[in-house]
Amino acid sequence: MEASSNSVRQFALIPIRLLVLAAVALSVAAQDVQYAPQNEQIPGPPNPSQFKSWLADIQHWRSERLIRIGYNGSEYGRAELKWAQSSFMQPQMMIEDRYFYDPVAGKYTVDRYLDDLEKRYGGIDSVLVWHTYPNIGIDDRNQNDLLRDMPGGLAGLRKMVEDFHRRGVRVLFPIMLWDQGTRDEGITNWEAAARLFKEIGADGINGDTLRGVPRVFRDASDRAGHPLVLEPESGLDSDEMLAWNNMTWGYWKYDLIPAVSRYKWLDARHMVNVCRRWARDKNDDLQEAFFNGAGYETWENIWGIWNQIPDRDAEAIRRIGKIERKFAAALVSPEWEPHTPVLRPFVYASKFPGAGYTIWTFVNRNEYNVSGNQIRIVHKPGTRYYDLWNGVELAPDVRGDSAVVSFSLEPKGYGALLATAAPVSGLDAYLAEMAALARKPLMSYSEERRFLPQRLVDIPATAKSASAAEGMVRIEGGPYDFQVSGIMIEGNNEIGVDVQYPWEDSPRRFHQHRMTVSPFFIDQYPVTNAQFKKFLDATHYRPNDDHNFLKHWTNGTYPPDGANKPVVWVSVEDARAYAKWAGKRLPREWEWQYAAQGADGRAYPWGSAWDASAVPAPDTGRTMAAAADVGAHPKGTSPWGVQDLIGNVWQMTDEVADDHTRNLILKGGSHYQPQGSHWYFPQAYKVSEHGKFLLIAPGKDRSGAVGFRCVVDAV
Repeated sequence: MEASSNSVRQFALIPIRLLVLAAVALSVAAQDVQYAPQNEQIPGPPNPSQFKSWLADIQHWRSERLIRIGYNGSEYGRAELKWAQSSFMQPQMMIEDRYFYDPVAGKYTVDRYLDDLEKRYGGIDSVLVWHTYPNIGIDDRNQNDLLRDMPGGLAGLRKMVEDFHRRGVRVLFPIMLWDQGTRDEGITNWEAAARLFKEIGADGINGDTLRGVPRVFRDASDRAGHPLVLEPESGLDSDEMLAWNNMTWGYWKYDLIPAVSRYKWLDARHMVNVCRRWARDKNDDLQEAFFNGAGYETWENIWGIWNQIPDRDAEAIRRIGKIERKFAAALVSPEWEPHTPVLRPFVYASKFPGAGYTIWTFVNRNEYNVSGNQIRIVHKPGTRYYDLWNGVELAPDVRGDSAVVSFSLEPKGYGALLATAAPVSGLDAYLAEMAALARKPLMSYSEERRFLPQRLVDIPATAKSASAAEGMVRIEGGPYDFQVSGIMIEGNNEIGVDVQYPWEDSPRRFHQHRMTVSPFFIDQYPVTNAQFKKFLDATHYRPNDDHNFLKHWTNGTYPPDGANKPVVWVSVEDARAYAKWAGKRLPREWEWQYAAQGADGRAYPWGSAWDASAVPAPDTGRTMAAAADVGAHPKGTSPWGVQDLIGNVWQMTDEVADDHTRNLILKGGSHYQPQGSHWYFPQAYKVSEHGKFLLIAPGKDRSGAVGFRCVVDAV
């Protein structure tokens, strides 16, 4: 009995996800197939001579697989969801992108954002508007709160979505089922998503980290009368989920021989957007997507880190997009034939029969130009042939019922062929447009990967003082070895990650610089509610964007026990206004760190060993409690006598900006630590670490866990 009980317990410890994957693997293995799928891809034929047996094998696998899963593809026939079948180019767009929102004018600039993409790579079909990670978890606002806190609220979001729709672009928003540590919404994730996305007019959901968006999201959006396309990030846990997940991202592997999309092979109407966010050379991704008649995730602003698509790849996207959009109806043909026979080695093609015409997509995996005979086609009288990539009509070598078609493929390039016996609407204008583009070959475009240089926003010096103001501590200047690193979760040590200081030639995660710090005075404690109220009483300050301004106050004042707590729910603009009134300024990061660390390189203000009693106890609840009073943890005092540097509230220092993103460098961490996911905004208790907080607008930027302290330049 005991042994049996132990066995049950051991079985229960096996992650459910592994059991599902194992079940999928066993069901595939049970089929009598030679070329079994490998995760999201089906390997191509090892050599052209095996094409017929390979095709028969994967067709057999598909037929049996659809029976085994009891497949019902009716979701793909729904008119309100069909847009996903031609959503070829989709970026993930950070809401903080400066091309998307103008905080000075206080408005969304959708046209500016889209015009830039049209210019650089031909535009997009849908956009994933990303409003959560990496800022989520800095306080207790959940993913839906962060949506409501967007500039203009839900009404502003609805107008923004309408602006995208006016330009023919569909709009998705993410869901994070891992967000179970912040404020409890009080209703299910699917009901909350269905209500919110209906209110703002969104078209779809991207399931962050999900292998399949659960069916309940489909049902909830249908009940709400606003059906949403479901798009998981990481494929599907089981093929059954294909029935209601009309789209997926594709994290694919690339070999010389292109693989076939598992999900598109099961149902050609399924849209995959291939994604490899950190790749510098996008050619493998784009060739594999084009070969499959699939889409691409044109993601460049990665959590505020810019990874611009190189010019050659951008131009390839422009031309691929034009072909796929023009012939989208053929790309969902159930008669799709991948690896259709061609005449040249290491050139691969897919055949897509349409209504009255057929197109072929070609990729050249060779590193050299391949010209001449490319493919032999069954010829029917009256059929005309067009090189879609170069925009010209072709004269094939026709012999009886066979036509050999010749054209040229650039090194690692692309091609597309149209065969039609009937007129194709708008074909002449389309060919002229493609011919104009083809005058400049892809190989003439730069393949260089660009990062964006960043600059520190200026902090004007104060009048120099010879003595400390009340509540300030003098920090003597001197030589300082400033060493700091960013704590962002992703990006590894890629160039462009984190921030760039004036002495550096690029943004990077790890920083070291020998400098001389000028003397200054710094507030012994973060600015408190009581101090901030004096500023308000004296100036009657009220920000233009007052959403969330002093959210924790009521009737114009702080809570009864809040006088000595750090002021929070203020933006960097609010903090600067206070500092200017007080004759002070915000600290440079290295000033804050020098005041916390001294010159001996210690890890914490009090020394090199962690002491939990030197900071407030972590708050791990779903509803964030107030910060501790300043001065309540004197063990955390720095060598200079500065207190409350670590673990109470994050503290503002420098703002860093590039052409696409503004970031606020935060120091010291906070007491709030939501639980249940490593994706929440990480803590930086070591003085040699900093957080990078993305900025969009004061109303959303304000946080219940971010405060500030000030400095004055000293004689």
